[in-house]
Amino acid sequence: MFLNTVLLAAALANPAPADFAQVGDLSGRYKTFGTNFDGSVYRGEVLITEVSKTSCKIAWVTGRTSATGICMRVENAFSATYQMNDGTSGLVIYRIADNGTLAGVWTVAGRDGMGTEVLTPVK
Repeated sequence: MFLNTVLLAAALANPAPADFAQVGDLSGRYKTFGTNFDGSVYRGEVLITEVSKTSCKIAWVTGRTSATGICMRVENAFSATYQMNDGTSGLVIYRIADNGTLAGVWTVAGRDGMGTEVLTPVK
């Protein structure tokens, strides 16, 4: 009984990677709206491309700034690491809404602060 309890606790603490096909593929184009660390607003486009059952590529274009990275989904959480065209790297974490919108927060390595970002699917 003790061993079953330990195994159940471990499984709940470490969920298995989600298969994009099982939870809804997020591949596609998105409009992005966000705020920078200083509160200024940006807009642009994002492309998410599934590359395996558990990972994807992501690319942002916002004005003269671009970034690319890798991403993954676990249940209603979606995260990505990215590198901007100037070499800056960062992390973004989104919550996936029932309508397919992704709302999250992002940061840049070595800097204090957070920005916000919402991705809305382009239909």
